[in-house]
Amino acid sequence: MPSTADRVRSVLQGIEERDSDLARELRSVRERTTTLEMPANVEIAEDAGFTQDLTQETIVLRTGRPVLAVSHNEPRLVFGDAESEVWRERLNSAHNLLIPAIRAVGRIELENNPRFDWVGTGWLVSEDIIVTNRHVASEFGTNEGSRFIFRTSPMGKMAANIDFLREVDNSDSYGFEVSEILHIEPGNGPDVAFLRLRTRTSSSLAEPIRLSAKVPSRTDFVAVIGYPARDSRIPEQDLMDRIFGNIYNRKRLAPGQVMSWAADSLRHDCSTLGGNSGSVVLSIATGEAVALHFSGRFLESNYAVPAALVADRLHRISHVGKSVPAPPTSGASLRVPAVEQAAASELGGQVSFEIPLTFRLDIGVPRRLSSLARPSLGMTNTHDEGEIDNDELMVEGRVEDYSDREGYKDDFMGSKHRVPLPTISAHDVVTFESNGMISDVLNYQHFSTAMSRGRRMCFYSAANINGNLSRRMKRSGWKIDPRIPKELQIRKECYGNPPKFSRGHMTRREDPIWGSVTEAAKGNADSMHVTNVVPQMQPFNAPIWLGLEDYALEHAREDEMLISVFTGPFFAKNDPIMYGVKIPVSFWKIIAFVHDNTKQLCATGYTMSQHSFLREEEFVFGQHETSQIPISTIEARSALKFGDLSLVDPLRGGEESLTLPLTDYSQIKFY
Repeated sequence: MPSTADRVRSVLQGIEERDSDLARELRSVRERTTTLEMPANVEIAEDAGFTQDLTQETIVLRTGRPVLAVSHNEPRLVFGDAESEVWRERLNSAHNLLIPAIRAVGRIELENNPRFDWVGTGWLVSEDIIVTNRHVASEFGTNEGSRFIFRTSPMGKMAANIDFLREVDNSDSYGFEVSEILHIEPGNGPDVAFLRLRTRTSSSLAEPIRLSAKVPSRTDFVAVIGYPARDSRIPEQDLMDRIFGNIYNRKRLAPGQVMSWAADSLRHDCSTLGGNSGSVVLSIATGEAVALHFSGRFLESNYAVPAALVADRLHRISHVGKSVPAPPTSGASLRVPAVEQAAASELGGQVSFEIPLTFRLDIGVPRRLSSLARPSLGMTNTHDEGEIDNDELMVEGRVEDYSDREGYKDDFMGSKHRVPLPTISAHDVVTFESNGMISDVLNYQHFSTAMSRGRRMCFYSAANINGNLSRRMKRSGWKIDPRIPKELQIRKECYGNPPKFSRGHMTRREDPIWGSVTEAAKGNADSMHVTNVVPQMQPFNAPIWLGLEDYALEHAREDEMLISVFTGPFFAKNDPIMYGVKIPVSFWKIIAFVHDNTKQLCATGYTMSQHSFLREEEFVFGQHETSQIPISTIEARSALKFGDLSLVDPLRGGEESLTLPLTDYSQIKFY
């Protein structure tokens, strides 16, 4: 798999191919950039994996796609070490067009919302109407029959306002109350919502941003104006800080280009994060809005609703009850664009693949959070070398190849601390013949799984880990288990390049790689069976979830470093069906070990959700949480029973709904 520096270089190559003037400048910046020095306000972890090559390319990247501060309604054309005379000239020329638009963009802030203080960006599209995304407005509003109302939380009725400042180095505010939710588009339509503001006699609103009636040309220069927020889903927090200057939640201007246009979507390569949801995509040639930003995908594209669709919906809500034809929208579809269709709908009938800047790149294997600059949340094992590789040739072994696999051992930590496999109360467990007996446990080297016939995924994957004998090996190819029918194993349907899913390991690939070289090699190869994976969103990645086993090993008996780990999906009736597969939304993990301090068996449970990743729109902030929960709660939500493990759970006796959100490993309760 290409290194991070190579992937960043690929992004730059795309920019250079589309913009000859900027290409010359980027080549010049690359030639003169020879140091590793970074701005003082960017803290970089020592083990972040940055090399001189990567640092130089990152500086070039910031030159090509800068993120500029906005203060006192003016974009600061200060680029730091990523100086760009090309963008300075372009933005200076567009100064009189940018200023009115900047004044019309604000941050949507909430009251009585238990999750968020603010949720995204909005901008004036009419005299007293702002437009934002459906998924932003849905955080505080809902449809009640023929009207839209503000939601109610345990804190009271929610309210919203928009502050048109919230700028860098400016403590002033300029807020207006949202008096009415005019429209939240249904889920099968574009990601659009409209809100009416309560005007004040003492304060005036800015001029609305005009909606462009023209189809943008491929490579037109645009700027996204909005409020990028720190996105905790991004594992490369240090790279994100370098790109965004470690400044978040404030008004920023990010220039770039249109990459493609279709009737129901526009792609652009401006630099965005969660919080940019609802931002304006502004033409710097005309000062008109060409689109409403709504989504960004990992190393792919940023997506926006074309201005024609925004104009269509605004026209409809402005003429309720009147027989007025809607303006033409160039045959625009009313559904949310599928990412794969948006990517293929290029101008001029050409199809190409560009990698813009959403800045979610893999830097390396997560370490203990205490050794990182900041926490980052997520869950899959895609940080492993080449882990996202869903199109590899499948290999099917022979049944006899598994005859020596002992699988998970319940006495792994000693006869006094037996931890048996869970029992399954579901009726669709896959069974097979093994040594003349019927079994429902697939044994591999150092781990075992049990499969669901209806879901074609594992109920659980259970592993024994010996930290003292751990080894590192390169991954092998994916395998089908010949002991059970092929049709009960998901091979290709939902896996592939985004927006399809990654194969997310349940037992981490590195966990069974221990023992002798031969044993470790078997563990490595066995971990790559499709019976050990479930569909998980490809950017769904974070050290808290991934590093739980490593953290537990540090607290296991120092002389043994043995732990047993159970991981699996929660199977729910309302799990969404995507690509013909019912996708698990939430996952659980249980870790058992003999604690080094108490010398007693300890078992802790955890949960993680990919709910927001299953939506097409950009997650507002990316505030997913890994939580510690009672093992009894895991049992209640699954078809599994873990014997007496709940009795040694430090959260035993707590309410079933008890959860302890984790932002640092030190918050974990072991006793």
